[in-house]
Amino acid sequence: MTTVTLLNASYEPLGTVTFQHAVRMLFREVATVEEAHEDRMIGPHPWPRVIRLVRYVAAKWMYRPAAYSRTNVLKRDRHRCAYCGRHASTIDHLIPQSRGGTWTWLNTVAACSPCNGRKANRTPREAGMRLLVEPFVPTRAQLARG
Repeated sequence: MTTVTLLNASYEPLGTVTFQHAVRMLFREVATVEEAHEDRMIGPHPWPRVIRLVRYVAAKWMYRPAAYSRTNVLKRDRHRCAYCGRHASTIDHLIPQSRGGTWTWLNTVAACSPCNGRKANRTPREAGMRLLVEPFVPTRAQLARG
């Protein structure tokens, strides 16, 4: 299923919507096409890549803390290993779970498999590994920009 980027009337990103939802928004005239695929149409509208809302939506909810999940930790860290900067596909606990470490934003970072294995059941200091990034609690807007 194809996704379409959704912008507020002020051009700030709100996230993505499915292609079908984007088309419904265009036909209801609540959004306009900002960027389209060349030479493709869906009825009278260009085939959308990016749509923009016609009226501004106050998205206060976007600035609340994002829900914690493995996927969102990888998004927050842009799929980059916190130790070496390579592509990350795993999550590492700064304080290992076996030592009381929790599944929270401030105790987890994205890590590549080699670094995660090298750190093992130790803290970064004990393993002699420096963090390239400091973990933080992102807002929903920060994850949407992704």
